Order: sequence, then structure tokens, then C-alpha cells
Amino acid sequence: MPALTSIQLRNLTTAARKAAGKAYAPYSKFRVGAAVLTGTGRIFVGCNVENASYGLCNCAERTAIFNAVAAGQKVLRAIVVYTPTSTPTPPCGACRQVISEFGPDARIICTCDSPKVIDASLGELLPHAFGTEDMQ
Repeated sequence: MPALTSIQLRNLTTAARKAAGKAYAPYSKFRVGAAVLTGTGRIFVGCNVENASYGLCNCAERTAIFNAVAAGQKVLRAIVVYTPTSTPTPPCGACRQVISEFGPDARIICTCDSPKVIDASLGELLPHAFGTEDMQ
């Protein structure tokens, strides 16, 4: 897993928490924030955006990644996900697959309102991910 400095981790965690405050979650009331660290050291954030047609919702993790990609950043080193819960919440399967596309070696850190943390590699959260090599 990529090493992060304490400053990078603190900045990512702060950014993810702030992003959760901007979530549009009128249905679930479950506000999620994410911050990704790109290969060039830039941080991009995202929040979950819900829609009355639930299938059109977008998770915070994918919003952050799409923001990075839209800015030309296509390599992810790490992602911090924050949920306002007592236990950390890991990314959903769709988000794990998108993380795999841009950060197959990414470090994934899930934080919450308690000291509990999930700190894992993508390989631990999504073993045997589908990737470009499967399309040969």
C-alpha cells in the first residue's frame, strides 16, 4: 500500500469530512464524503448525490474520482471515506470497481465519528477485480 505522510492523511481526512457536509442526501440522510490523493499529490473531493430515482444516485467515492479524472488526474494513490457513523463504512462494490480502474494499488481508509478506522488495500476489499487484462 502507498505510504502516506501524517500531513497527507490529516488533509485527506479533513477534506472528506468537509465534503460530507455538502452531500445531497434528502432520502437516506446518510451523508458521505470522500477525498482522493492522486499520483501527482493533488486532492480531489466528492460527496454523495442522491436522486428520487435511486438508481441515479452517485456515491462520494465515485464523485471524488470523477472530479480527479475530469481534471486530468488518472492515477489514485489513496482515498479517505468519511461517514457520520460510529463504525467506518467501506466503499460499495461499484465504487471499489471504479477505484480499481484508476488505483489498483490504492490505499483505502474509512473513517467515522469514533476512533475506529478501516485501513486496507484495494486487493483486500476487492480481490480478483475485473480489469483491462480481463478484456484481452
